[in-house]
Amino acid sequence: MNRLHAVLASGGLSLLLVACSDTRPDSVQDWITQQRAQARTVVTPLPEPKPYIPQAYRAASAADPFDSQKLTLALRRDSTQPQASAALLKPELVRPRQPLEAFPLDTMTLVGSLMRRGQPVALIRIDRLVHSVRPGAYLGQNYGKVIKITDTQVLLREIVQDASGEWTERAASLQLQEERQ
Repeated sequence: MNRLHAVLASGGLSLLLVACSDTRPDSVQDWITQQRAQARTVVTPLPEPKPYIPQAYRAASAADPFDSQKLTLALRRDSTQPQASAALLKPELVRPRQPLEAFPLDTMTLVGSLMRRGQPVALIRIDRLVHSVRPGAYLGQNYGKVIKITDTQVLLREIVQDASGEWTERAASLQLQEERQ
């Protein structure tokens, strides 16, 4: 029965193909020629170029870029800035380093503060150890000096290099953190 179905299906398919085929082989070629004749390509023209209008050079009204006096002033200004920058850093380089300067500020947590002999003391945790810090002590890797200790924060003055390589001061702080359990 299956064989009979296969023979009938192949015969029907053959009849269908023969019925649909065109006996003229040129019909496809005619269709292609007709489609090419109907196709229109539209090319937009390029705009006209704008005319060049030269500008006159007026050297008398502009500043002279090669003026030796201006160059001397600029060189003096640039040479004094590194000296001020170096003066800011010099005292930090000659003092002995303190142990808490080996740790970055983001690894430190302010866990409390208290008064000892009338002076504020901050309790700072690094890893699992708690350290006591007074005003004037140094913290962090950017020459951070403790300026003020309050109940909720420790204010620091750090010395860092800016984008141009100059040493500048910036403020930093450690905020009191609640204990998570």
